[in-house]
Amino acid sequence: MTVESTAARTTRRSAGTTGGTAGKRTTAKSTAAKKPAAAKKSPSGEPELVQLLTPEGKRVKSAAYDKYVAGITPEDLRGLYRDMVLTRRFDAEATSLQRQGELGLWASLLGQEAAQIGSGRATREDDYVFPTYREHGVAWCRGVDPTNLLGMFRGVNNGGWDPNSNNFHLYTIVIGSQTLHATGYAMGVAKDGADSAVIAYFGDGASSQGDVAESFTFSAVYNAPVVFFCQNNQWAISEPTERQTRVPLYQRAQGYGFPGVRVDGNDVLACLAVTRWALERARGGEGPTLVEAYTYRMGAHTTSDDPSKYRADEEREAWEAKDPILRLRRYLEASNHADEGFFAELEAESEALGKRVREAVRAMPDPDHFAIFENVYADGHALVDEERAQFAAYQASFADGEGA
Repeated sequence: MTVESTAARTTRRSAGTTGGTAGKRTTAKSTAAKKPAAAKKSPSGEPELVQLLTPEGKRVKSAAYDKYVAGITPEDLRGLYRDMVLTRRFDAEATSLQRQGELGLWASLLGQEAAQIGSGRATREDDYVFPTYREHGVAWCRGVDPTNLLGMFRGVNNGGWDPNSNNFHLYTIVIGSQTLHATGYAMGVAKDGADSAVIAYFGDGASSQGDVAESFTFSAVYNAPVVFFCQNNQWAISEPTERQTRVPLYQRAQGYGFPGVRVDGNDVLACLAVTRWALERARGGEGPTLVEAYTYRMGAHTTSDDPSKYRADEEREAWEAKDPILRLRRYLEASNHADEGFFAELEAESEALGKRVREAVRAMPDPDHFAIFENVYADGHALVDEERAQFAAYQASFADGEGA
């Protein structure tokens, strides 16, 4: 068994449904400017960081969010664990493929599995998802075959899947622009009278983009049914979060007139619960929500990046101790919800997935050289026809020995 069947995906997806001064660097003594404020309570009085599983795998109670995971079963928990393990295995295989020259680039999600799986499993099938380019775990939850994610990074297609088949938009490389698309789509959903919701993913770096600010404005004014899910992995490539904000990112929502909440992004149960709450608000006509999943990018920004140039090993090691997969495994073992047979079977499935991904990438055919001229204009265009003819002549020159 390497991937979920359609029936299994439908069942699993349903299971996830119920239930300051700029321009000056500060010194280390200026703690208010050095790091975002870490108040014990949010403005609403709730704990600053929503957490249901500690790093040691112990279950903690939350008066506000326990009800959103009240119906979760041991099978559901094993499913969440399986999702994270297989997503990490796929991600590791993709990184290896890039290092071996099979992909042009890869953006790893290492360390962010809980944020993506928890939020992804909270969505309903009729919800619409707008990702950036790192949401491989969310894509898995939406039923997108992992191999389809790799075509763009190999340079053989522009996306690899039909967004309307899974209500999962193509990856967006332009930082933050998908939040505008999501807001517009959500406004349309509201006008259509549908009870579905929209969720837009972006990172802490994108939170400083003007497109994101415009999205917040329009979604608030029009009460759009959209959840803004920010994965704050604390590094916008080489820039730490304190270079972008003096307060926790979730508090930005206050200025736009809608709720914001910070959740432990390495706690899959908390991410599931908070996202269910936010999506329920959206579907109920209560408007947008900003969810800040406080997590950590344990690997590089992309395979073209070297994080050792700008961050300390001690920081990464401290976050490795909060690993989202290890956290849930500890809980499963302590609660007797999974045995060694389950983990062994999952390990075999993980290796099979890695092999299938590798073979699929290497078998991807080269794209049609002339496909770039298709769908530029709905009804065709004389200039495109001229460019196509010029390119055809150029390609033919190689066969004639003239283009060498």
